[in-house]
Amino acid sequence: MSYMEEYKFWLENVSESDKAELESIKNDDNEIKERFYKSLEFGTAGLRGIIGIGLNRMNTYVVARATQGLANQLIKTNPDRNDLKVTIAYDSRIKSDEFAKTAACVLAANGIKAFIFEELKPVPELSFSVRYKNADAGIAVTASHNPAKYNGYKVYGSDGAQLGPEIASIVFEEIEKTDMFGGAKMIDFEEGVKSGLIEIMGEDVEEIYLDEVQKQSINPDLVREKGKDMKFVYTPFHGSGNKPVRKILKRLGFENVLVVKEQELPDGNFPTVEAPNPEYKEGFTLAIKLAKENGADLIIGTDPDADRCGILIRDNEGEYINLTGNQTGLLLTEYILSMRKEMNNLPSDGFVVKTIVTTNIIQKIAEFYNIEMKEVLTGFKFIGEKIKEAEKTGVGTYLFGFEESYGYLAGTYARDKDAVVASMLIAEMAVYYREKGLSLYEQLQNIYKKYGFYNEFVVSATFEGIQGTEKIKSIMQNIRNNPPKVFGGKKVLAIRDYKTSLRKDLISDKTEEILLPKSDVIYLELEDNNNFVVRPSGTEPKIKLYCLLCGKTQEDAKNIEKDFKKDIDEIIK
Repeated sequence: MSYMEEYKFWLENVSESDKAELESIKNDDNEIKERFYKSLEFGTAGLRGIIGIGLNRMNTYVVARATQGLANQLIKTNPDRNDLKVTIAYDSRIKSDEFAKTAACVLAANGIKAFIFEELKPVPELSFSVRYKNADAGIAVTASHNPAKYNGYKVYGSDGAQLGPEIASIVFEEIEKTDMFGGAKMIDFEEGVKSGLIEIMGEDVEEIYLDEVQKQSINPDLVREKGKDMKFVYTPFHGSGNKPVRKILKRLGFENVLVVKEQELPDGNFPTVEAPNPEYKEGFTLAIKLAKENGADLIIGTDPDADRCGILIRDNEGEYINLTGNQTGLLLTEYILSMRKEMNNLPSDGFVVKTIVTTNIIQKIAEFYNIEMKEVLTGFKFIGEKIKEAEKTGVGTYLFGFEESYGYLAGTYARDKDAVVASMLIAEMAVYYREKGLSLYEQLQNIYKKYGFYNEFVVSATFEGIQGTEKIKSIMQNIRNNPPKVFGGKKVLAIRDYKTSLRKDLISDKTEEILLPKSDVIYLELEDNNNFVVRPSGTEPKIKLYCLLCGKTQEDAKNIEKDFKKDIDEIIK
């Protein structure tokens, strides 16, 4: 059907209240086209889109259809099972609880038991719950750190990691077979609870989850003794981290945690920030004010579904500076490995994992501690796969994994990034270095002096709508077909195209296979250990350009950045 035919079809089938929303756009052809020119795509990260009525929007019809597709996949791939189970969590976003209940009702109608949390919970707790309940899948209703107008629907496998491409493709096929209206089976929520097909999960699951988080503490005795003297600010950005983060910090002995009151309670409108993203310093304005008033040296923030964690620290001039995800990750990596070595419990087969767009200083740190570094595609599910692989083969001990987009995981209790464990370890790390007479800023400088002066930054260019999609495709095609010989003033030595799984060495003219799954990513290896990566975002209408720089000094590394930004402007203009 054309987009206008889809619009009319929806008008005939939606509820009266939803029909009013569609009637309100009847004279806006562009808005109708945006809502109905395509289906909201189900990928390996599930669904994510603007909340509203329409084929290309997040609403109960789309959620019910997606859940029916998941139910069909579970039944199809488990033909001899009549005890299938799925756990469900949701965050503070608009309609998150409604979408979560809709999913539970569809699963129950298909004879699949749905465990749903009684209130909003972090994504990592959902990941943990899948494993704890021995469930066959998990659903998290969230759009992570996107602006307030978005919501989403992530699907997890039985291992607690986001669905891999193979299973996700089966779910997608089943969704496509399901009629939008009437295709999904549905029962009443209360009826599902009474029948036992829907079960409410309480605080007992969270307490067991926090037990596992607490086990990842490396210096619990030090924190118990000195943590009460550490004063820092925490903000959950109106999201699901508020309770679990504060609980775990209290368990360890942090008594002076100042919470930003204006951002404490759940609110899907996120009224105090443009976007609830701990990457951006502007969101920390209220936290900085509170920190200054109370003389706090550290600020921690978690996004709405509490899988990402950002921090601000004081530099030598006393100014609050926000660290990149790479900087926080390298601080944690050095802390975890150095502490394990000091305590004689650094396993000889230990390994850390990072994504291909994450700082290359991790390779230097891993080499120093004589452990392996494994590199994976962007997406935490690939880090989860490395954990699963080690458990399955019995080879390798997972120590830590992170990605530059502010996602970290210590421990194997979950298979997604966890801002709860990250917050705990960051606070613990701050206490440890303070007792050594070092601020986190000073420790960061020590790491650069030890391993090299690395500098990373990301440019995200947003191109919304139909034209935006074409613009992003055009940029990728142009770089792929006409790769530059020089970028940012640095000679291109090799090109990795993850879509063709080939790496071409421009010096030797040799080509070799890339042993990672195919992905729409182009990676330029440049001289002097500099690198440039470009990829479309899998969850937002953006193209992301990653600059992984290395200089002879810190000033040199910053100067290289200027040349990179000039060339990036040419790419996205």
